[in-house]
Amino acid sequence: MNRVEHLFTTAAEEACEVGQRISKALRFGLTEVQPGQPLTNAERIVQEFHDLYAMLDWLQQGGQIPATLDLTPDADTMLAKREKVERFMMISREQGCMP
Repeated sequence: MNRVEHLFTTAAEEACEVGQRISKALRFGLTEVQPGQPLTNAERIVQEFHDLYAMLDWLQQGGQIPATLDLTPDADTMLAKREKVERFMMISREQGCMP
């Protein structure tokens, strides 16, 4: 494994850790503090997100992710995603999977 592969693997691990923290928050609540940890699940979600962002930024600084791709969250893109998820939730309700 070379340096770039290592950085991409670490980024993938961070993405998985965001998902894991969200799963923990769903199971135990956003305000739960895991024994031996100083942060709530909500704080840990944000921390893991920042870790992922840091890896993507590092890859961009190294030229592996084109500098022309803006990593800054875009309001229009986020709104479009929210609208898409709302449509999917409506389908889920229609299928009886959500109240």
